[in-house]
Amino acid sequence: MSITRLNPGATSSAPHNQATRFQATLALPFERSGRSLHSGRHATVRVCPAPAGHGIVFRRRLNDGRAIDVPALWQYRESQPLSSALRREGILVRTIEHLLASLSALQIDNALVEIDADELPIFDGSATPWCEAIRAAGRREQPQGCRPIRVLRAVSVRNGRRHIRIEPGTGLHVTGHIELAHIGPLDWSGAITPETFEREIVPSRSFGRYVRAMAGRAFGYVTGRDFLQGVSTGSAALLIRDRVLGGLRVPDEPVRHRVLDLVGDLALTGHWVEGKVTAFHTGHELNHALVAALMRDRAAWELA
Repeated sequence: MSITRLNPGATSSAPHNQATRFQATLALPFERSGRSLHSGRHATVRVCPAPAGHGIVFRRRLNDGRAIDVPALWQYRESQPLSSALRREGILVRTIEHLLASLSALQIDNALVEIDADELPIFDGSATPWCEAIRAAGRREQPQGCRPIRVLRAVSVRNGRRHIRIEPGTGLHVTGHIELAHIGPLDWSGAITPETFEREIVPSRSFGRYVRAMAGRAFGYVTGRDFLQGVSTGSAALLIRDRVLGGLRVPDEPVRHRVLDLVGDLALTGHWVEGKVTAFHTGHELNHALVAALMRDRAAWELA
């Protein structure tokens, strides 16, 4: 099935408003298991309710019985290929972006995420399994108010043709653009609300060129590195020229997945972000550069 596009400039029609709300956690814990994208190993994740003000914290269960907590905050971010990762006290947690995006967009502010490996499962490459689990567990409001980051002035970062900008706006609104060889430009623009996120963003899968993905997996195997050992047509949307093996799930699926990753990376601010984001050919490195630039510029934002 060839890539199909929305009309040029297509946007979500959802409202931008995000009313002032209370913090929330899960009503019940949930557990999910699966194979990881880079290590190819099996991992089990248990996501549990947490008290108000706790934030999202990953807890690595180590073989020696220790448990190390790694807060989902930008200060602990570590650069890793094709994923978002955190490291604290030498302990790595990676491929966290899909779960973080799901918790953030579905307004779960506080959770303890226990994991028995260094990488979360990739599942089918989308955020659907995480969102389904969160919805099944339920959401419980807490007495403490939610304080989103409100952007006061524009902050931008650039790397060649790749650039990303955040400026003042109501709610979180994202405009994403990428251009792929043999396919052309792909665009998505809209407000990120629980409804639009689940309907328009969640089904989109991690993507890449089939030949490159298979070469990367072979490279990881030969060198003994944890790189793309779990990649397959079951864990990503793999492209051959202008076609996706197995077909598309949503129009312009690759750019929608870039938006999914961006929402997860913004969650490392530790707050919901209110602003207008424009992203051209962005990826994890540029997303994290924007988060760092924004957080270090205290005149550019306030806690609402």
